[in-house]
Amino acid sequence: MTNQPTDVYRIFGAEMSPYSVKVRSYLRYKGIPHQWILRSAETEAEFTRHAKLPLVPLVVAPDEVPLQDSTPIIDALELDFPEPSVHPGDVLTSFISALIEEFGDEWGNKWMFHYRWAGDLDQRASAGRIARMVAPKAADTDVARLADKIRTRMVARLAYVGSNEANAPQIEQGFVEMLDLLERHLALRPYLFGGRPAYGDFGLWGQFYELWTDPTAGALIEGRAPHVLAWIQRMLWPRAEGEFELWPELSLTLMPILTRQVGGLFMPWSLANEKAIKDSRDTFSVELGDVVWTQKPQKYHARSLAMLRSKYAFLHDRSRLDVVLEEIGCLAALQAAAA
Repeated sequence: MTNQPTDVYRIFGAEMSPYSVKVRSYLRYKGIPHQWILRSAETEAEFTRHAKLPLVPLVVAPDEVPLQDSTPIIDALELDFPEPSVHPGDVLTSFISALIEEFGDEWGNKWMFHYRWAGDLDQRASAGRIARMVAPKAADTDVARLADKIRTRMVARLAYVGSNEANAPQIEQGFVEMLDLLERHLALRPYLFGGRPAYGDFGLWGQFYELWTDPTAGALIEGRAPHVLAWIQRMLWPRAEGEFELWPELSLTLMPILTRQVGGLFMPWSLANEKAIKDSRDTFSVELGDVVWTQKPQKYHARSLAMLRSKYAFLHDRSRLDVVLEEIGCLAALQAAAA
C-alpha cells in the first residue's frame, strides 16, 4: 500500500458489509477518487495501522487521516465534497432522509442479519463466501474449516440484533411489509427522494443490497419487488437523473413506510433500548404493534439515536417538520433529552 496518488481515498471494506458498500456507493456517486481495498489477511497489517476500531469500513484520506463508522464518514466527506448534495434543500425532506438513514442502519440491519444467519441455506452460503473472501488463496479443506468457524461465530451473534425464535416471525413479516411498501414508492421514482440519491438512500440501500445477495431474502426481492431490485442495482453506481421531489409528492407513498415501519416499530424499539441501557438491564421487552419484542440492548444504537437527536436540535425552523414527525410517531422521541 505504498505510492498512493495524493488525491485518492482508500476504503478498507468487505462486499458482505452493508456499511462498507454504503460508503463505497457514496464515493462513487460523488466521483471521489478512491481505491476499494478488501480487508483480508493480506491487507490486515495496513488496516490495523490506521484503524482505531477493528471494524469496516475504514476510510483513509489522502492526508492519512482515518475515518470510521459509515454515517460520520459520509457526514465528514459531505463537508469537503458538497456537490452534488445528498441532502434535499427543504428542511423537512432533508431530516426525513436522515431519519430513514438511521432506520436503515439500525433497523434494516435486523432484517439483513436475520436472513443471513438464521437459516441453514443462508448460513452455509454466507459463511462460505466470507471464508473465501478472508482467505482467497487457501486450500478447499482450509476454507471449509474456516467457514465452519465463521458460521458458528456469526450464528451466536443473532441475539445481539434481536433475532430469536420469538422475534423471527415479526422480523420476517416486517421485512415483507417493508418490501411491498418500498416497491410502491419506487415504482414512481428512481430514488427514495426523487431523481437523485439522498442520504437516506445510502443507509437503507446498504442493507437491501446485502439482503439481495443472500439466497432467501434475494429470492423474495427478485420475486415480488422489481422496482426495488432496479433501485438496488442502480445504487451500485448511482447518478443524478433529475431533481429531488417536493414533500407533497413524496409523502403519498413515503408516509406509509414512515408511520408503519419507522414510527410504529423502529422508534418504540429505540426508546426501549435506550432505557434498558440507562437502567443497566441485560434484556428488555417492548410491545411493537400487538407483539412483544425481547432482546439484549444494543449500546451503539443509543449513541446513534443521540446523534440523530443532535441533527434535529440543530435545525432552526422545525414547524413543518414537527407536524410530520408527530404524524409519524417520532416527535416526542426526538425532542427527548438523551438518556
